[in-house]
Amino acid sequence: MKTKFLIKTLITSVVFSLILFISAGKINYFQGWLFLVTNIVTGLMNFWTIRNDKELMNERSKIGDNAKNWDKKILGISALVYVINVIIAGLDAGRFQWSPNFHWSIYVFGVLLTIAGQIIFLTARKQNKYFSSVVRIQKNREHKVCETGLYRVVRHPGYLGMTISLISIPLITGSVWSTITTLIAIILLFIRTHLEDKTLLSELDGYKEYSEKTRNRLIPLMW
Repeated sequence: MKTKFLIKTLITSVVFSLILFISAGKINYFQGWLFLVTNIVTGLMNFWTIRNDKELMNERSKIGDNAKNWDKKILGISALVYVINVIIAGLDAGRFQWSPNFHWSIYVFGVLLTIAGQIIFLTARKQNKYFSSVVRIQKNREHKVCETGLYRVVRHPGYLGMTISLISIPLITGSVWSTITTLIAIILLFIRTHLEDKTLLSELDGYKEYSEKTRNRLIPLMW
């Protein structure tokens, strides 16, 4: 299972980078190489932090029973938006150069932002053994509320990490125009957070009490 999970993670990183290079229409597109290296690094981080948790790895690798249909739809739309985002970035910064060249510090900031977002995401996943890839009440695993670590700050720290990582895409690829699709992706993530929170409030024992202690869903001190 470990090897399969690692290969799948690395293939995903390469495929999205390949889409970026094809859209850019050239191989000497340094933002593309930066995107590829960053994705491989975060992919290895993803594997390393889950390598010894076979149960969670299995949960993350497939769509389990009772997954919400609305979540499957949002995930499908989000995947499509992400692909479009990468294509726009390649067309913009690589092929047609609609956006001006960024200062090198912007690219560095983008990489650091990606890594920071992934650290938050992976920490949340490590702290919550019920961290599924889809919204579902895991009755087969005796699903319980996680309220320690990052979950004492916001109720969905994993989505906070994902949001931060999404923000970094236009910075790494050097594309101003990709901020439009990035914003759409973030809005979809906010919608998913709201719907998941609503589901947990109504279906997961103890979540209502937890929500009264940890008031914010996604953004500390705001929402």
